Amino acid sequence: MKNNYLLLALFLLTLSSCKNGDKNSAIPPQPFQVYEINTRSVPIYEEFVGQVYGEKDIPIRARVAGFLEGIHFNEGSAVKKGQLLYTVDSEPFLEEVAGQQSMVAQANTQLAQTESDLKRITPLAAISAVSEQELDMATSKRDAAFSGLEAAQANLNIAKINLGYTRMYAPIDGIIGKTLAREGEFVGKEPNPVILNTVSALSSVRVQFFLSENNYLKVAREYIQRTNDKIETSNNKTELELILADGSLYPHKGVIDFIDRNVDVETGAILVQATFPNPDRLIRPGQFARVKAKVKQEDEALLIPQKCAKELQGQYSVFLMNDENKLEVRQITIGEKIGEFYIVKEGLKNGDKIILEGIQKARPDMEIIPEVTEFKGLESSQI
Repeated sequence: MKNNYLLLALFLLTLSSCKNGDKNSAIPPQPFQVYEINTRSVPIYEEFVGQVYGEKDIPIRARVAGFLEGIHFNEGSAVKKGQLLYTVDSEPFLEEVAGQQSMVAQANTQLAQTESDLKRITPLAAISAVSEQELDMATSKRDAAFSGLEAAQANLNIAKINLGYTRMYAPIDGIIGKTLAREGEFVGKEPNPVILNTVSALSSVRVQFFLSENNYLKVAREYIQRTNDKIETSNNKTELELILADGSLYPHKGVIDFIDRNVDVETGAILVQATFPNPDRLIRPGQFARVKAKVKQEDEALLIPQKCAKELQGQYSVFLMNDENKLEVRQITIGEKIGEFYIVKEGLKNGDKIILEGIQKARPDMEIIPEVTEFKGLESSQI
């Protein structure tokens, strides 16, 4: 029995010694990759959804009603200014011209007769062979005949203009779209087609998008700042970038050329238009794209890789290495997202070192062996 108590006491003593040994043995410092924070000047961009329009989008309208007689182009092809596009049945308009020409001839005959009467009466009135009343009447008839001729000539001109409208020509060089009417259809009067097609000039394109009132103020202040600092870029206009639907960056930069006069009171947004070169005709009207605009320049910004920050219920923190190479948790306030970085507004300063890799293994008060490492993210080179 005594032996059992002795063995139990010996076991407890051994166990206690092991625990004390664990407490006294220190964990050796572990190597960690750390990121050293340096201030830099970075541009702040915003993206807005825009819709593409041609440099010019000219609708082809049927200005007279009639049956479509001919289509003289290939849909979706390039057309030249003055090229014949559509013809409408011209027979009714030819008849109208002929009728008005006969009215002009009749008015000419009437004018000639009244002028002859006036010439005959004028010398007779001079010798009082006819009364002044007869002279006045002859003069009035001549003047009325002259006005009638002018009216007939005007009606003839209108008839000729309407006849000309039966042939529709390309108003500009550009690309023509799909025809909205086919041969034999009655056009030019609702509910029949009035706009038959559209020709777009695509050497450059217009992109229209809306800015909120806050974003508009940011862009406007940036423009004013650039003007005050005499920064010359595209005639001192803010350059824009275009991100296409497939996520690719359009190689040509654009400039804002129009800002609407007012903010829409219902939406709180203002219409902005930018023009982009389109030498390869890659962009077509109707496309949607994202416009990337520089809204301000952040000087002496503190940037950290997003992977360094831990987020919990909207609060962000990082593992900061102190002067003793020990880790401590530091709460931070973040600002804009720049590529794969955050701008830190509060909580860190220039020269601080934070954990870059192995955050899951990091613990407060842990002593580490720092390995200063550059962050080479996918978008780090664009900052």
